[in-house]
Amino acid sequence: MATLVTGGAGFIGSHIVVALHDAGRDVVVLDDFSNASRRVVDALRTLTGSHLPVVEGDAGDPDVLDAVFGGNRIDSVVHFAARKSVAESVSDPLGYYRSNLGSVIALAAAAIDRGVGRLVFSSSATVYGSTSALPVAEDSPTVPDSPYGQTKLMGERILADAAASSDMRAVMLRYFNPVGAHPSGVIGEDPSGEPANLVPRIMQVVAGRRDRLGVFGADYSTVDGTAVRDYVHVMDLAEGHVAALDTDIAPSSSRTYNLGTGSGTTVLQVLAAAEEALGTRIPYKVAERRPGDIEASWADCTRARDELGWQARRGLTQMLADHWNFVRQHLNGYES
Repeated sequence: MATLVTGGAGFIGSHIVVALHDAGRDVVVLDDFSNASRRVVDALRTLTGSHLPVVEGDAGDPDVLDAVFGGNRIDSVVHFAARKSVAESVSDPLGYYRSNLGSVIALAAAAIDRGVGRLVFSSSATVYGSTSALPVAEDSPTVPDSPYGQTKLMGERILADAAASSDMRAVMLRYFNPVGAHPSGVIGEDPSGEPANLVPRIMQVVAGRRDRLGVFGADYSTVDGTAVRDYVHVMDLAEGHVAALDTDIAPSSSRTYNLGTGSGTTVLQVLAAAEEALGTRIPYKVAERRPGDIEASWADCTRARDELGWQARRGLTQMLADHWNFVRQHLNGYES
């Protein structure tokens, strides 16, 4: 039996593919390559030493899903395929609702029809919004500040209801800010277009692809005026997904877990850490806040520790060094 990974050629999805393979699982990848390079497939096959089955298609297309489930013996699903920019979701909310929720509904229906026992959903800390006391726990209020966050929260609720009405087990993983890369540097984050996240933009400055870093907002009520986030190594996240597939929860039920480090770091603190880890000065300029951004967010990961036996093991310095290791080997992305 195999695990289907939708969006498995993307940044986080590709690392989960490797982690699942290393844990002894067979994997099938489904990706439409709208936000990923086809060269990732070659990289994954190199890392896993296997002929990884890859299907090109939309995770929201019932015909594609019927072919994938019909042609493979799948007993579990990890769902990543989604649009993921907070700022873009503010300017194109209907596109985000159509894409992100359409794929959740189609995939849940296909999985239930095929008797798939477990579905792990790639959710986000953006579901908490800016109203929760810190650190945020799984039972903190969920008031997303952007359409992107709304699609993640709605996706969770759809899957919880779908599980309750069937024999499926649904696990929602709310992770915070993924950073880093596989230690080999063979796979990593290669954003298409203008990256929305902090660390890829820092790396583009170091690689000479942009003159300086834009710091969006320096007037927050934080220690240095810049936003605070919980940065977690993508390999720690990958291990969390393996743990989620292995955890023992009852059929017709769902469970939600935070995946983060449990501590927050400001934008300028990340910048200083990157300068130290990479041994170079990184120029920056303060810009206006972006729509949809919140002031501060970091996780309470007690539930994941107690129930999954999982906790983040890698620190910020390793995240930045591993991220740069991938970038320096792929200065023009996977196409280089």
